[in-house]
Amino acid sequence: MTKFILRRVLLGIIVLLGVAFITFFVARVVPSNPAAKWAGPRANQEQIAKATIELGLDKPLLVQFGKYLTDLIQGNLGHSLRTRRPITQELLESLPATVELVLLSTIAAVFIGIPLGVISAKRKDKMIDHFSRLFSIGAVSLPTFWIGLILQLFFFRILDIFPMGGQLSTEIKILMDIPKITGFLMFDCLITGNFTIFFDALWHIVLPGITIALYPIGLVARMTRSAMLEILNEDYITAARSYGLKEKTVLWSYALKNSIGPTSTVVALSIGYTLVNTFLTESIFTWPGIGSYISSAVIGNDYPAIMGVTIFSAFSYVLLNLAADIIIALDPRVRT
Repeated sequence: MTKFILRRVLLGIIVLLGVAFITFFVARVVPSNPAAKWAGPRANQEQIAKATIELGLDKPLLVQFGKYLTDLIQGNLGHSLRTRRPITQELLESLPATVELVLLSTIAAVFIGIPLGVISAKRKDKMIDHFSRLFSIGAVSLPTFWIGLILQLFFFRILDIFPMGGQLSTEIKILMDIPKITGFLMFDCLITGNFTIFFDALWHIVLPGITIALYPIGLVARMTRSAMLEILNEDYITAARSYGLKEKTVLWSYALKNSIGPTSTVVALSIGYTLVNTFLTESIFTWPGIGSYISSAVIGNDYPAIMGVTIFSAFSYVLLNLAADIIIALDPRVRT
């Protein structure tokens, strides 16, 4: 088990080094002058030259890359060209709002997607199976921005039930002090007893949460169904049924346990996908997370911020994939 984990960690480090290499040299190839952007729109040649030295752009590429890797190891992603603030700090400020959406989508994927896949496999080719497959394919295939706009049109414009966007109501922002302890808004409201703000934030997260959650729900349901269909034909399932065990026990204790491996991989990767691909949803619902941050960085040609988010995305994928591999490796057959 230790060798298996160490091998996966080593492969993850190699992937991160490859991502760092590609992002660094692509940023240098792009026709842009970071020093001029750092110095400001009205900077003269002397100020631009000074900014070039300050940013280390006057040194050879290999030296710059070595300095870049050293900073990455120390957790330093550089400074934003727009705000001149540390990118790590800005990511930490934007991350909690996105994590709240991702956490909601993960909970939905586990508690809706897995049971839906199990029931679909159990009732193969029945009406509920057809409905489950139709829902899963639709949830995975439909564009996120279209789902968000339809939800806004139906639940805000027509029914006037949920707010159109934002993390809090304008009245709450103006009249009440927003707690800022951990950065996670709803958690901070709970520990400080601000239930008015908590329920307002909960009401605002419903529509973007549904938009984000549909993809992982459909993906997990499809994967669980496929794994369960294969497992339900195994000999040990037939033996368990022949022993007179209840069908619920066979289905949820024996079959589901052995399908958790591929399902956990899909859940882990969907978390990584959702974490760094929320920019459309956050733009539609004006949600102050990483998606909004990277959108602003792209519009402003803020290459250090784009590189920082790319490295963060790769690190998230590697870490989550490692967690999924460890869960799968609990089965001795995988390790051998």
